[in-house]
Amino acid sequence: MHKYQQNQKEVINKLEEQVKNNSLNFSTVSPVADFKNDPRICLTSVHIPNQNLKDEIQNTLIEPLKQISPEHFYYPNDSLHMTIKNIRVINNPPHFSNQDIEKANKVFSKIIPKHKNFKVFFYRLLLFPNNLALMGTSEEELDNIILDLDKELKTATIPDDKKYLNSRYFFVNMTLARFSNPISEEFEKKVGELSANINFEPYTVDSVTLLTCNAVFEKRNIIDTWNLK
Repeated sequence: MHKYQQNQKEVINKLEEQVKNNSLNFSTVSPVADFKNDPRICLTSVHIPNQNLKDEIQNTLIEPLKQISPEHFYYPNDSLHMTIKNIRVINNPPHFSNQDIEKANKVFSKIIPKHKNFKVFFYRLLLFPNNLALMGTSEEELDNIILDLDKELKTATIPDDKKYLNSRYFFVNMTLARFSNPISEEFEKKVGELSANINFEPYTVDSVTLLTCNAVFEKRNIIDTWNLK
């Protein structure tokens, strides 16, 4: 395995330790009773995966969990996404203005087309207090994109307001479910089983979309999409 991916895995392991020790020092989304209609909105950038990957995630991960615990909120196909770079975390009222959106649009128009596409290697599931995520390592271009965006967003006076565990070796994660109620032992056990058997083909991220939306990708307003080289 590439050293960069090993470093990403170490960050993910640290994250898991913090979750287990209940000592989170990074931003999370607090649960609500109705995620779909949650009025809290963020300004963020994502990659929207292709249909094959979405179908594989639904069939091999989400459906088996839904059968055990249908009460949780599971992401439908058209809400599955990989966050590339947050700009403003969810809030009601939003922590951004139309002017901020315009500034972000200029930054992304300048930065994203300069960068290459990159591969993602999904390898495990991770349970957070209020959600379940599919985790992946990637090629180093992800860090290059994030660090370039960070620099330009700061210059444009709209720095990312999210609190992170790490300042390098950013990883890929896709939220699959959110919980308003505690999870059952059976659900937790199934997550462990599914995680141990994950076997996805490497996936190529070839575009980045800037948008506003709530935590489960509803109420979304797509601003623009750029292709990576």
